[in-house]
Amino acid sequence: MAETFRDQKAMNVKRGKTVTEIIDERIKWMKVPVKKPDGEMRPRLESWENTASHLNRLIRPRLGKKLAMEVTKHDIATLSNDIVAGKFGKPSVSNARHMRKAASGLFNWAAEAGRDYVTASPCVNLPKLDPEHPRTRVLSADEIRIFWHGLDRNDLPYDRRTRLALKFELVTMLRSRELLGAHRDELFDLDGEHPRFDVPLKRVKKRRVIQQPLSDLAVEIIKEALASDDQQFVFESPMYKGQPVHRKAMADALRGTKLEKNKDKTKTPGLCELLGLKPFTPHDLRRTAATLAGDLGFDDASIAKCLDHVASKKSEQIVPTVTGKVYNHSKRMKEKRAVLDGVAAELRRIVAGPVAKALAQEGATARRLIAYADRF
Repeated sequence: MAETFRDQKAMNVKRGKTVTEIIDERIKWMKVPVKKPDGEMRPRLESWENTASHLNRLIRPRLGKKLAMEVTKHDIATLSNDIVAGKFGKPSVSNARHMRKAASGLFNWAAEAGRDYVTASPCVNLPKLDPEHPRTRVLSADEIRIFWHGLDRNDLPYDRRTRLALKFELVTMLRSRELLGAHRDELFDLDGEHPRFDVPLKRVKKRRVIQQPLSDLAVEIIKEALASDDQQFVFESPMYKGQPVHRKAMADALRGTKLEKNKDKTKTPGLCELLGLKPFTPHDLRRTAATLAGDLGFDDASIAKCLDHVASKKSEQIVPTVTGKVYNHSKRMKEKRAVLDGVAAELRRIVAGPVAKALAQEGATARRLIAYADRF
């Protein structure tokens, strides 16, 4: 009888937890280091920072004080509708989708045996969200030319390695997170016939090793970025020696950065604004390179391999050291190398093209920079 009373009391405590309490516990659980397939210890959920951001920004303010047991499907649906309607900032179907995913993970986790904070997840049979329209931004040849030459100027307010990283994304089709952590140990045969960059699975979206062939243009960028023999990261942070540039550095450089100082908000214009270009993101550089490859006649399957859009059980295996570094020059690598070499040659042709428009644009950029400097 006493044992039953204690069990009931413990269950009441569990069922009395608020959403804020289970969010805190969930984030702590996600951050715990565990051994991964490659043998490294990393957070249990490697994308925990993004999930934590969605929990903290989108769920905690509205539902935090509510008992987790009392959250209903209606609460989640209403919150979702409010996010879409712009009651949490800019209207966003994407944020509503992120919120639902984070909430579903939270409540499914809370309902697991041993926790029993809730009896079931309220994130079921919710109304379907409107479809999201994928981005289609692709830089034109003139925009590529202006952008490339603009990145070589020394009067822009962003460090050289961040600008080189932007070039590198356009040349290699790699994702920002995959390339920004590039380390000397991940580069092979830079002076040989088969230069390659091996991205470890911990930085890859699909959690598999990427072996990306490097064109001569990509090698040039790497060699410029590696300014000294003791520099370990290709795109080293200008502020923190021995560390790569921040994962948001490229996006911030394109769109500009806001700074709060003495209660005043100031903004450093982004490269897009300074160069007079329609706004775009680092990911749009991948799309631009893929479009160039398509225009050159390469098939979708080969381009997809360069973008790491092809998944198979075989590709998810960790590449053995000797095989990966010495013998792996498979047909897949040859196809990717042909595409990336073709893109590099096309970029060289575009960049070396007529400069009249670029020069006119440069004059407009100079005026923007003068206006920017005059504010200080």
